[in-house]
Amino acid sequence: MFRVDFRSLSLCGSLRSFLRSFFRRTPDIEAPAALAGCAAPASAISRSSRFAPYRARGVWAWLWVCAASLAACSPTYDWRTIMNNDNGYTVDLPAKPSLDERQIDIDGKPMRMAMQIAEAGDTVFAVGTVMLPNDDPQTQREALDFLRNGLARNLGAAPDAHATPVPLAAGGDVEGLEVTFSGAAGPKKEPRIMHARLVAKGRHVYQAAVIGKQELPPEQLDQFFQSFKLY
Repeated sequence: MFRVDFRSLSLCGSLRSFLRSFFRRTPDIEAPAALAGCAAPASAISRSSRFAPYRARGVWAWLWVCAASLAACSPTYDWRTIMNNDNGYTVDLPAKPSLDERQIDIDGKPMRMAMQIAEAGDTVFAVGTVMLPNDDPQTQREALDFLRNGLARNLGAAPDAHATPVPLAAGGDVEGLEVTFSGAAGPKKEPRIMHARLVAKGRHVYQAAVIGKQELPPEQLDQFFQSFKLY
């Protein structure tokens, strides 16, 4: 069960209308219920298995559309702690998150990917979790490569990447990868900057990401990334 500590904050109307029009003309992906209006009810997650599997491009187009449609939203940071017990992490997000879950295909293997997404102004904060069929290191590497390649493909830019520790909620850390991308994205090919951390632990692979039109203040990036901890 998701345990979320937050106050209600509705999505911007411009985001809702933009998403509806984009997903109607993009056959690779369907409009996530949680992003088409206010946050989806928990029952929406259980219905996600009926959706068509994503290709790698579709997963990341999902995030670029969010980032491309947020210019009209007020840049307010209303931080709250999100505890996701099902997927094994806790993180601070600047607004009430939307939830969605989809089937994806990684090297011919069907897997599920869950997303929690929050918006603040023209910036999107997201945590994606890929549920692996096993905890084999090879399976973990395949999922990490899938996420990293998807990011680079959608931005059209080579990554600036280096190893970074990702903290554990119980203490200690696990090695992850910190990636920064800069390039054109979205239907209008507008400049986007993304900071992401990719990490594997057990039967989960995680991607925590921030996408915006310009560089975010360091204190806001730190709030998000330093609070992202695995169980």
